[in-house]
Amino acid sequence: MRFGENFMDEIKTRVRVSDVVGRHVKLKRQGREFAGLSPFTNEKTPSFFVNDEKGFYHCFSSGKHGDAISFFMEVEGLSFPEAVERLAEMAGVEMPKADPKAEERAKRNKKTISWMEQAQIFFEKSLYRDVGGAARDYLKGRGLTKTAAENFGMGFAPNHFSALKDELMQQGASAKMLIEAGLIVEPEDKGREPWDRFRDRIIFPIHDARGRLVAFGGRAMDKEAKAKYLNSPETPIFQKGQLLYNYHRARKAISNPQNGARGMIVAEGYMDVIALSRAGFEHAVAPMGTALTEDQLALLWRAGPEPILCFDGDKAGQRAAFRSVERALPLIRPGQTLRFAMLPDGQDPDDLIKAKGRGAMEEVLNRAIPLVDMVWERELQAEPLNSPEAKAGLKSRIFAALKEIQHDDVRSQYQTVLLDRFDAEFGRQRKPYGGNNWNKAPVRKASPALKATMQSGAIEAAREKRLIGAILEWPGLLERVDETLFELQLASPQAAQMQRALLSYWRVTKAVEKSALNAHITAEGLETLHREFARDRLLIRAAMGGTDAQLDTRTALWMKEADALTGQDQTGDGSDEARTLMADAIRSDNSDALKRRMRASRGDRK
Repeated sequence: MRFGENFMDEIKTRVRVSDVVGRHVKLKRQGREFAGLSPFTNEKTPSFFVNDEKGFYHCFSSGKHGDAISFFMEVEGLSFPEAVERLAEMAGVEMPKADPKAEERAKRNKKTISWMEQAQIFFEKSLYRDVGGAARDYLKGRGLTKTAAENFGMGFAPNHFSALKDELMQQGASAKMLIEAGLIVEPEDKGREPWDRFRDRIIFPIHDARGRLVAFGGRAMDKEAKAKYLNSPETPIFQKGQLLYNYHRARKAISNPQNGARGMIVAEGYMDVIALSRAGFEHAVAPMGTALTEDQLALLWRAGPEPILCFDGDKAGQRAAFRSVERALPLIRPGQTLRFAMLPDGQDPDDLIKAKGRGAMEEVLNRAIPLVDMVWERELQAEPLNSPEAKAGLKSRIFAALKEIQHDDVRSQYQTVLLDRFDAEFGRQRKPYGGNNWNKAPVRKASPALKATMQSGAIEAAREKRLIGAILEWPGLLERVDETLFELQLASPQAAQMQRALLSYWRVTKAVEKSALNAHITAEGLETLHREFARDRLLIRAAMGGTDAQLDTRTALWMKEADALTGQDQTGDGSDEARTLMADAIRSDNSDALKRRMRASRGDRK
């Protein structure tokens, strides 16, 4: 029984190799891999390794190498269909039913591929005949040897309208089959003969992920040609948005344990891939003249968690990088991201390697920046940030970008990084004070009005603690005060740390629940700090109107505290005596002092 490629990809995606191997071998994690004793030989020192990122196992003692299916076949003596069925069972995927039409399509596609292979033979021979002299000179001028051209199956399409058609039809091909393969063009005028699609072009064979020849790309020799590069059209065996040039070779290269790369290198064109491969970066691929698609990203992530996208350092390259960001954000998840390598302005990998050698290219790759940094650059450069409104716009764009990320945990990490960066770049700069003393006055510039109403640094520290503590006590406040909480520049490191935890919880939660918030704080490693806030629960409740206060009342009191902290509230909270009593109450955590403070704030001197 034949199995479709989509079905095979689905079950391999759902079941890790370590899940299969772990049923027979005791595995122990070693970095990015698992290690264990070989199931194929009798050994005392582990030489058997499993790499889930790359989807293979390798046994150094026996030399055996394969995926989950081949492991079933080796260890349990299953046939290929039986091994697939076992893997599908583990994946929870229903086995496909026999489809006569699919079988017929497979046979026809196999025939089409055979004619593609005959076409490649013709193109390769043409390159080394007299007709290919100019093409050979061009390749030599680009630094390509005959060996390099042969390794990549390169050829030449003569400048003739029927050279390939005549050759293949003499071998028994029909015009209909060659049209379906995209090798010749059917004219709209039915009275005319079909003609060769590729003429006077250097030919690059294009393979699918399984290494089958499915299409060609052609580079024009004529500088005046309308299209510098021409690819095969979409056919039953070729959909350019689902393939990457050189993927079948790159996947083999990256699966080599000695490679060590965390993902493929993605360049712009065929010549860049060939130049990278010849310089030792054999895990290089390229899309077919378009921005990366979701299918192509899936191919990249199947080979490694962190592919590197190479772009020219000019404005056009930057725009192309930003388009890749837009496509990738909804798809990222743990162990599935991108990095971006920006080349010197005006140079592609081929140019750079020729001018400065492999070392220069390696340096560019080593400097590749993470996806989160490219997101920041994209939003930062959207408009000049020369006004408060423009900076607010940047914050809005950050939130919009975060909404594109579908995975909750990844989104939470991105928002922490991006919003911390926003605070560092554009927030009000306040110097935090050290230590765990909440009543020590922070070093900050206060407005004259604020200086007049605050007699002690303890008041400001206490306000910060009450603002954060109130939300810990009543998380529902987040629905009312979230924007103000985000804008607060807290001087206390403890309060600022808990502020970030509250905001990170708020941006991922769908329904505010105290138990969920507490669990989030624990997960953030802030349980001890949480208990420190909880010790002042009595004071915090009283400051927010008591346990029976309505949400509107608590919100108003919370906002008044926030306004006072930022200097916007010029009224204070009562007489000097009341403020002094409040500071004493906070310092002593004394309920009697708190009651005196509350009476003083009401003007009751009893």
